[in-house]
Amino acid sequence: MGLTGCKKTDDDNYKDDAETDDVVADDTADDTDDTADDADTEEPADTEEPAEDVMLVKVGMATDAGTIDDKSFNQGTWEGILAYEADFGTIETKYLQPEGTSETDYINAITNLVDSGYEIIVTPGFKFETSIFAVQDLFPDVDFILIDGTPHSADYSEYRAEANVLSIFFNEHEAGFLAGVAAALETKTGKLGFVGGMEIPAVQKFGWGYLAGVKYANDTYGTTAEVTNYLYQGTFDDVAAGQQIASGMYDEGIDIIFAAAGGVGVGVINEAKDRGSNGEEVFVVGVDGDQYNDGIYEGDTSIILTSAMKKVDVAAYDYIDSIMNGAFPGGTTITMTLADGALGLPAENPNLSADTIAKVAESKDVLLAGDVVAPMTAEEINAFLGFDFETIE
Repeated sequence: MGLTGCKKTDDDNYKDDAETDDVVADDTADDTDDTADDADTEEPADTEEPAEDVMLVKVGMATDAGTIDDKSFNQGTWEGILAYEADFGTIETKYLQPEGTSETDYINAITNLVDSGYEIIVTPGFKFETSIFAVQDLFPDVDFILIDGTPHSADYSEYRAEANVLSIFFNEHEAGFLAGVAAALETKTGKLGFVGGMEIPAVQKFGWGYLAGVKYANDTYGTTAEVTNYLYQGTFDDVAAGQQIASGMYDEGIDIIFAAAGGVGVGVINEAKDRGSNGEEVFVVGVDGDQYNDGIYEGDTSIILTSAMKKVDVAAYDYIDSIMNGAFPGGTTITMTLADGALGLPAENPNLSADTIAKVAESKDVLLAGDVVAPMTAEEINAFLGFDFETIE
């Protein structure tokens, strides 16, 4: 496979929803009390069981860089929290967007949640590593779910997770691999692109898996796809920059871009939708969740080819449940994998041919069997490709 240089979002509605949920929860408790009072009046006192107030556990989230509606990491995590609330009705929820992205900003947001009575706090992203390291000792009675990070001191001299902290990681390279296979099989121009947000391990692994999947498809299925532009924009929230980068890539003849970039990826999707509306056949590989609906521009037509799914919603949901049921594996690190069902492509892929779907399924079986191992480090991807991937421009 020829590959060619590596260069180095509004949330008021969600806040209103969270605040409304708090009010509804309080109103529900009041209604329960009223009903119980009526029952005490109508039934003999010795036959009536005393009414119990419903005590909701407060679950909060502080967002990482970007917004709660980034159609990616923050949004997926929040949706998992809301899904648990909807399914069980035993929690009330709220999120806060820190004023900035410094450790102090994150600690302030977490402290505000704790001061408001939040007992479970979910923090998505590696930027929370040092803040969680600090607050785990300040708030030993609060349980923290840290996604994509390990608590450590600011100078990296100490790594430590207390019993109130769970670190969750994902094998993003496995989902990236399958996305690469699909892109190689579907490209019409033979040219593919990758846009990352910040150059952090989770994004890197998506990209390395993508490169490996393209090469695997070329070697196994006879495709001749080439990743001709591979870069990191440097943020997760610059929508305009994402659109500008995508415009340049599409102008180069790239017809499929894998965007693992949060809000930057929203810009990539916007550019593809504009071009699709004008009759161009270009696509985006979404990330984290199934982004097909985000790419719809006419009827049911979407520019999302498929999505490299990393089910952060499942992680948030499952480990909130573990706390609620007294089985929280605090003090440990968990890695969620393709074999766990925590990664992969969506169950429905309207823009993939039946042949591509079948070959992606074959490729998944190969990964699960261990016959091929998707690379997860720079050294592993260079060995897989047979050259230094950083020569891609």
